[in-house]
Amino acid sequence: MTLKSIVAILAIAALPVCAYAQQPKAPPKVTKADAQKVIKIVSDDKAKAQLYCEIVKLGDQIDQAAEKKDEKKIDELSQKADALGQKIGPEYVALMDGLQALDPNSKDGDEIGTMLEALDKLCGK
Repeated sequence: MTLKSIVAILAIAALPVCAYAQQPKAPPKVTKADAQKVIKIVSDDKAKAQLYCEIVKLGDQIDQAAEKKDEKKIDELSQKADALGQKIGPEYVALMDGLQALDPNSKDGDEIGTMLEALDKLCGK
Protein backbone atom coordinates (compact mmCIF):
# COMPACT_ATOMS: atom_id res chain seq x y z
CA MET A 1 0.00 0.00 0.00
CA THR A 2 1.45 3.38 -0.95
CA LEU A 3 1.76 6.41 1.27
CA LYS A 4 -0.89 8.30 -0.70
CA SER A 5 -3.28 5.35 -0.39
CA ILE A 6 -2.76 5.19 3.35
CA VAL A 7 -3.41 8.90 3.79
CA ALA A 8 -6.45 8.71 1.48
CA ILE A 9 -7.87 5.73 3.34
CA LEU A 10 -7.34 7.35 6.71
CA ALA A 11 -8.88 10.58 5.49
CA ILE A 12 -11.90 8.76 4.05
CA ALA A 13 -12.33 6.84 7.28
CA ALA A 14 -12.36 10.08 9.23
CA LEU A 15 -14.85 11.92 7.00
CA PRO A 16 -17.99 10.93 8.89
CA VAL A 17 -16.40 12.10 12.13
CA CYS A 18 -16.24 15.62 10.72
CA ALA A 19 -19.92 15.48 9.83
CA TYR A 20 -20.75 15.10 13.50
CA ALA A 21 -19.14 18.38 14.46
CA GLN A 22 -21.73 20.91 15.56
CA GLN A 23 -19.84 23.98 14.41
CA PRO A 24 -17.56 24.21 11.42
CA LYS A 25 -13.97 24.48 12.48
CA ALA A 26 -10.59 23.88 10.97
CA PRO A 27 -9.18 20.42 11.59
CA PRO A 28 -6.44 20.37 14.19
CA LYS A 29 -2.87 20.60 12.94
CA VAL A 30 -1.27 17.21 13.32
CA THR A 31 2.32 16.69 14.29
CA LYS A 32 4.77 13.82 14.22
CA ALA A 33 4.29 13.59 17.99
CA ASP A 34 0.55 13.05 17.44
CA ALA A 35 1.30 10.25 15.00
CA GLN A 36 3.83 8.68 17.39
CA LYS A 37 1.24 8.75 20.17
CA VAL A 38 -1.36 7.00 18.01
CA ILE A 39 1.19 4.44 16.80
CA LYS A 40 2.07 3.63 20.41
CA ILE A 41 -1.59 3.40 21.44
CA VAL A 42 -2.39 1.02 18.59
CA SER A 43 0.83 -1.00 18.84
CA ASP A 44 0.53 -1.53 22.59
CA ASP A 45 -3.04 -2.83 22.51
CA LYS A 46 -3.85 -6.00 20.55
CA ALA A 47 -7.55 -5.15 20.37
CA LYS A 48 -6.83 -1.69 18.95
CA ALA A 49 -4.29 -3.16 16.53
CA GLN A 50 -6.98 -5.53 15.29
CA LEU A 51 -9.40 -2.61 14.84
CA TYR A 52 -6.74 -0.75 12.88
CA CYS A 53 -6.18 -3.77 10.63
CA GLU A 54 -9.92 -3.98 10.01
CA ILE A 55 -9.87 -0.29 9.00
CA VAL A 56 -7.03 -1.04 6.57
CA LYS A 57 -9.06 -3.88 5.03
CA LEU A 58 -12.05 -1.56 4.72
CA GLY A 59 -9.75 1.00 3.08
CA ASP A 60 -8.78 -1.55 0.46
CA GLN A 61 -12.47 -2.24 -0.14
CA ILE A 62 -13.13 1.50 -0.39
CA ASP A 63 -10.41 1.74 -3.06
CA GLN A 64 -12.11 -1.05 -5.02
CA ALA A 65 -15.52 0.60 -4.69
CA ALA A 66 -14.00 3.92 -5.83
CA GLU A 67 -12.64 2.25 -8.95
CA LYS A 68 -16.19 1.05 -9.68
CA LYS A 69 -17.58 4.49 -8.75
CA ASP A 70 -19.93 2.82 -6.24
CA GLU A 71 -20.70 5.78 -3.97
CA LYS A 72 -23.22 3.82 -1.90
CA LYS A 73 -20.62 1.16 -1.08
CA ILE A 74 -17.99 3.82 -0.36
CA ASP A 75 -20.34 5.50 2.12
CA GLU A 76 -21.27 2.20 3.78
CA LEU A 77 -17.62 1.15 4.16
CA SER A 78 -16.60 4.61 5.37
CA GLN A 79 -19.23 4.49 8.09
CA LYS A 80 -17.93 1.11 9.24
CA ALA A 81 -14.35 2.43 9.25
CA ASP A 82 -15.46 5.48 11.22
CA ALA A 83 -17.16 3.33 13.85
CA LEU A 84 -13.98 1.26 14.22
CA GLY A 85 -11.87 4.42 14.45
CA GLN A 86 -14.06 5.68 17.28
CA LYS A 87 -13.31 2.46 19.16
CA ILE A 88 -9.56 3.03 18.80
CA GLY A 89 -9.95 6.32 20.63
CA PRO A 90 -10.08 10.11 20.44
CA GLU A 91 -6.36 10.45 19.67
CA TYR A 92 -6.83 8.33 16.56
CA VAL A 93 -9.91 10.29 15.50
CA ALA A 94 -8.08 13.62 16.01
CA LEU A 95 -5.11 12.41 13.96
CA MET A 96 -7.39 11.29 11.13
CA ASP A 97 -9.22 14.63 11.20
CA GLY A 98 -5.93 16.50 11.04
CA LEU A 99 -4.61 14.36 8.17
CA GLN A 100 -7.42 15.66 5.98
CA ALA A 101 -5.88 19.13 6.00
CA LEU A 102 -2.31 17.88 5.62
CA ASP A 103 -0.76 17.79 2.15
CA PRO A 104 0.54 14.21 1.76
CA ASN A 105 3.28 15.56 -0.51
CA SER A 106 4.55 18.01 2.11
CA LYS A 107 7.53 17.18 4.31
CA ASP A 108 5.30 16.66 7.37
CA GLY A 109 2.77 14.70 5.35
CA ASP A 110 5.46 12.44 3.96
CA GLU A 111 7.06 11.87 7.37
CA ILE A 112 3.77 11.18 9.14
CA GLY A 113 2.68 8.87 6.33
CA THR A 114 5.93 6.94 6.62
CA MET A 115 5.45 6.67 10.38
CA LEU A 116 1.92 5.35 9.94
CA GLU A 117 3.15 2.71 7.50
CA ALA A 118 4.72 1.05 10.54
CA LEU A 119 1.22 0.17 11.71
CA ASP A 120 0.66 -1.86 8.54
CA LYS A 121 3.30 -4.28 9.80
CA LEU A 122 0.87 -5.15 12.58
CA CYS A 123 -1.53 -6.33 9.88
CA GLY A 124 0.95 -8.53 8.10
CA LYS A 125 1.46 -6.13 5.20
